[in-house]
Amino acid sequence: MANDVLNIEVCYASDDVQFLQALQVPAGSTIARAIALSSLQQRLPQLDLQALQVGIYAKKKTLDTVLREHDRIELYRPLIADPKHARRRRKASV
Repeated sequence: MANDVLNIEVCYASDDVQFLQALQVPAGSTIARAIALSSLQQRLPQLDLQALQVGIYAKKKTLDTVLREHDRIELYRPLIADPKHARRRRKASV
């Protein structure tokens, strides 16, 4: 039955790496399961997956979030600078 499998994507990007993998996961899978099934950990073993935040289409989620058809799981790097602070600093220098 077609509803037994979900088509999803897992993506991660940094300054020097872009990772995007389309895969099929069993219905009822979580974000954590999809990341484990992707080749992300093998391709980027230096990543601390526990330290990264995750989301679906730019909305933060938890690793136990159940996936839906065509979800794109995004892994977010930690912020280097607070965007609000950076905006204030730019405005003050004008």
